[in-house]
Order: sequence, then structure tokens, then C-alpha cells
Amino acid sequence: MLGSALVASWAIGSGSRSRRAYLDELHAHAQDLERERDQQAALAVAAERGRISRELHDVVAHGLSVMVIQAQGGAAALDNRPTDTRAALEAIVNTGRDSLADMRRVLTTVGEVDDAWHPQPGLAQLSTLLTQVRRAGTPVRLQVEGTPAALPSTVDLSAYRIVQEALTNTMKHAGTGAKANVVLSYGEAEVGIEVSDDGQSLAKSDGAGNGLRGMRERVRLLDGRLATGPGPRSGFVVRAALPIQGRDA
Repeated sequence: MLGSALVASWAIGSGSRSRRAYLDELHAHAQDLERERDQQAALAVAAERGRISRELHDVVAHGLSVMVIQAQGGAAALDNRPTDTRAALEAIVNTGRDSLADMRRVLTTVGEVDDAWHPQPGLAQLSTLLTQVRRAGTPVRLQVEGTPAALPSTVDLSAYRIVQEALTNTMKHAGTGAKANVVLSYGEAEVGIEVSDDGQSLAKSDGAGNGLRGMRERVRLLDGRLATGPGPRSGFVVRAALPIQGRDA
């Protein structure tokens, strides 16, 4: 009897210790999951802040560059060509409105404003962008190779922003009289983008500029490729390749 009682007591104590150890293990696992969740949330917040920063930079930099160039042209034409001055002022107003609308769309995506009147831009809006650049005084030509295809929204937006930022750099750095050329190449697995100019090649090729850093980050997030640098004879060239398969909105 005594032996049975000892065995029973030992079994009860062992079971109690096992339950405590099991509960401790569950508690530690729950704490690990909570820490992992907090880390994932922090990474998501950082990624979203980076995305918003890139979007706002592209919108503001392009809009202000066009407006400054138009203002300079309008001031130069004020005395002798008032019609040109009026056209420049109208372009400034339109560019300002478009930039504000773009900023509103970016802020809408993070709940900073409560409505969105337009979708995010993509390559379908490229002709409007090129018209805006031409009106600012930079001739630009578009060439499309392959059959245009519907792109995932992330790729479509990034392709548009890369072209926009490259043309902004042309307007800011290439100098008076520079011309730009945009080539879109559609393949089965990726879309290629090349933006070149024949200007003075003053844009930084080491990636130190905010615009080039933004391009690199967009391309990196999509597992694409990017090359930037002086052209073979003059000017500056931006080449990007963005995968289009397996990418969702």
C-alpha cells in the first residue's frame, strides 16, 4: 500500500511539473509570436513610409521642375511675346493642379484624405506626361517596341514613375536645347524602359541623387534591373527592366 501511495504521489507530482513546463512553453511561444508580430508591423510601417516618400518625391520634383521652367520662359517672353507668357502661366496653373491631385491620390492610399477622384497613374497616362514635358520646352519622342500588354498595377505605376523621374532629371540637368527619347519594350516576361537625352550629362550617375535612389528602390522591390549613366556620345541614359509575371496589384 505504501509503495502504491508513493508511486501515485510521484505520478501526480510529475504530471504537475509536466503541465507547468508545458504552460511555460506555451507562454514563451506566445511571447515569441507577439514579438514577431510587432517586428513585422514595424517593417510594414517602414516600407509604407518609404513608398509614400518615393511617391511624394516623384510628384513634387516633376511638378516643380516643369513650373520653374515655364516661369523662366514666361518671364523671358513677357515684354516681346505676351501670348507665350500667357501660355506659360496657363501651363503653370495646370501643372500645379495636376501635382496637387497626384499628391492627394498618394495621401488617400494611407488614409490621410477621405476621397480619391482619379486612379494611380500608369503607362496609359504617358502621353499626357510627355505633352507636359514638351510644353515645358523639352522635345521628347516615344517609341514602343513589342505588343503593349496590361501590367500589374505595381509595375504599371513604377514604370510611369521611372519615366517621369528620368524626364525630370533631363529638364533639370541636361541643359537648354536637350532632346529626350523614351523607349518602351514589351516582352513576355518583362517590360523594358529606356529614357535617354543628348544634353550635358550633368545628372549624377553614382546613385547619390534622390531621384536615382527612388528609381533603384522601385526596381529593387519588383526584382527588376536598373542601369544609369552617361550616354555613349553625350547626355544621360536610364535603363530599367521590370518583371511582369507573377506580380499582382
